[in-house]
Parts: sequence; C-alpha cells; structure tokens
Amino acid sequence: MAAATAAANSAANVLLLDENPAVGGQVWRTGRATSRYRSVDGDRARSLAIGRLQASGVKLLLGYTIYDAPKAGELRAICETTNDASGNSVSPAPTLISLRYKKLILATGARERFLPFPGWTLPGVFGAGGLQAMVKGGFEIEGKRIVVAGSGPLLIAVAEHLRCYGGKVVCVAEQASISQMLPFIAGLWSHPGKVVQGIRYISALSSVPYRFACWTVAANANKGVLSSVRLTNGKRTWEEACDLLACGFHLVPNTELASLLGCVIEGGRVRVNENQQTSVSNIYCAGELTGIGGVDAARLQGEIAGLASVGKSTSYKQWRRVKEKKFAERLSSAFQLRAELRSLAKPDTLVCRCEDVSYAALEGRSGWRDAKLQTRCGMGPCQGRICGAATEFLFGWKESSVRPPLTPVPIAALISRPFQSMDIKENS
Repeated sequence: MAAATAAANSAANVLLLDENPAVGGQVWRTGRATSRYRSVDGDRARSLAIGRLQASGVKLLLGYTIYDAPKAGELRAICETTNDASGNSVSPAPTLISLRYKKLILATGARERFLPFPGWTLPGVFGAGGLQAMVKGGFEIEGKRIVVAGSGPLLIAVAEHLRCYGGKVVCVAEQASISQMLPFIAGLWSHPGKVVQGIRYISALSSVPYRFACWTVAANANKGVLSSVRLTNGKRTWEEACDLLACGFHLVPNTELASLLGCVIEGGRVRVNENQQTSVSNIYCAGELTGIGGVDAARLQGEIAGLASVGKSTSYKQWRRVKEKKFAERLSSAFQLRAELRSLAKPDTLVCRCEDVSYAALEGRSGWRDAKLQTRCGMGPCQGRICGAATEFLFGWKESSVRPPLTPVPIAALISRPFQSMDIKENS
C-alpha cells in the first residue's frame, strides 16, 4: 500500500494486486468487532493509509495470486474466489490474467515458521498468527483455554488479541531467554512507538504468565483432540491443560516469487540496495521478504521503493531506513532459536504434513533434493513452505530451486480458461 501510494502520487500508472479480498495485509486484516476490542476497520493508521491509497488513484486488483512469471516483464495470476453482494465467498470459474509491467515492486511479506514436535498436527494446534487470523474471521474462542508458545514479538500481540476475543490465555511461552532478549529490550528506547505498543500489550496481559526460556515439548490428546501441552524450561517439565495451542517460531520471508524472477537471495531474504532495488534492475522489494523488521520498517521501505521506482529522491528517508535496519538485526538476534528445538521431533513425528513424511524418513538424506526424490518431502500443496523452513533448521538444507506454479492451480483452468491480458502502461 505504501509503495503503490508513493509511486502513484508521483504520477505513475499503478496497479496494486493483492491476493486478499481487501487491502491491509496481515497486520491490518479486516476483523469482526467485539465488546472489548475494536475491529481493525476502525484502526486509525489503517484508515489513513487506505484513504491515501484511494486518493492516489491506484487501480486495485483483489483476490488474485501470482503463480508464474513466464518471461521478463510478465506475470500470470489466478482468482478462484470472489465475494457476493452479502460479502460471502463464492467460487465461480477461475479467472486467469496475464500482467505486463515496466517496473515491479514485490511486497510478499512473511509466513510463520513451524517446527515439528509430537502432537503438532493434532486438531486444536494452530499457528499463532493463523489462529489470530481465523478468530478475526469468525472462529469462536470464547471461554477456551489457550497456550501461546514459540518465539518472536508476534506471540504477545496474538495473546492480547485472543484475550480480547474472549479466549482464556493460560500462558505465553517464549523460547528465548531473558538474557538473550535484554539487548533488544534496551535498544527500544530509540523506538518510542514500539515501547508504547509493548506497554499496552503487557498491561493487557498483566494476569497472564509470560515465561522466558520455555518451549513446547509435545501436544497431548484426549480422544484425538488437543487436551494439554507439555512445556519445559530445560530444568523441569510440566503439563498445561488447554483447548487450543497457538504456536509459531518467528517468521520466514516469502521469497519464492522474487527467486522465480531471478532476484538474488542471501541469508533467506532478498538482497536489495538503499533504494530497495534488487539484482534485477526493474524489480524492487519492500517489507518482510527483505528481512523481518515489522510494520514500521515495511511501510518505510514501501515508500522508498515507490519513490525510487519512478526516479524520485529517497535521500531524506535513508536515516530512518538505517535505523529500522538496525532494529531488524537486533530483532533477529533476540529471537534466535535455541539448539534444543532440533531434538523435539521423534522418529514418527511428521515433518512434511502434505506428504506424511516422518522425521525418521528424512534422517540420513543428503539434502533437500535427495529428500524430495526419496520421500516426496516438500512436494505437496504447500510446496515446501511449511517443511522447508523446518528442514533448514533441523538439517541445514537449502531450497535448491523454485518452479512454477508458485501456488496450486487447477489443471482444468489452465486448459480451458483464456488469459485476460492487462498492460500497465507508460512509467508504471
């Protein structure tokens, strides 16, 4: 949104394509209101950003997902669902479009990192951000006991949201130690907005135990449904009775599209210069796919990318960029995963959920390609987005290649549906 607005305000012809049915991304996802929590529709920052976007004249294309980039300057996307007059999701015949562009800004964000442990596939076990998104969409948690566990600043934000929607948060378990976190906490003085936000979350969760150096060992079931979570601090292990577990181990940049387009990936993120330009001269990247830094960094990078893409100066924004980059580096260090998490999976624990591949089946494999050939790990519908990050942490494997389609596409749609071509003309 920030990139599109900045470029359009500089007289560029801009199309904003978003796979969601409404703009706002993961942070400003539309949600239902409760008696204790405002819907994000009322969030002032979101409202201001959407107002600026609408005033800029940007053309919106919502509900489309990019799945291929057949040649330079062209993308292909599919839309499989739309909303009817009542706002309900419907599934008409898929629509395929071919987009031709001169400049491209990618803001594909990040996804949660999941690590396998016994019971992580049980009904009732969710990703932390995934559960938050489902609750905003209508999933009821009123009165349910919830353990929030894993790593990253997302945990405390999720816990506060779940509490506001009526969930009974039993505890928050952060795998990072307090000593590991102290340098990050001490450095927050230069980001007063984040301090205020943190204080608000802590105040709202004052009655909820927040445990550092604590992590999930296993999820236990009663009649096939989650009933408790086994936690440890490395010295003792105990059970926490719960109905739901929200568990995620920080975030992983979504670099697949950038990789398919030929952009250089370094350290799991897209390499960009001070103007957010990638190794491909007409492609820019902004937000989490260049490194996990939060919403403020993402919006700033979007503005820089939007301005740079139309030849405008970004020098007056560079000091803030450096500041946010240092914050991202401290964030990464603070929530670095502990080695003990590598030993959570048992031989029969599934690592690849799509293809039912166990930890034992992956031990001894020489790498990602060998694992695919021998076990089909990473070849299911998620195409390695879940197990890829897990196997990188567990075994040190790196994804060797990215191939289209980036997301599952019905063969019938590819065979029978004609492409609708769209040209984003002039300096776009």
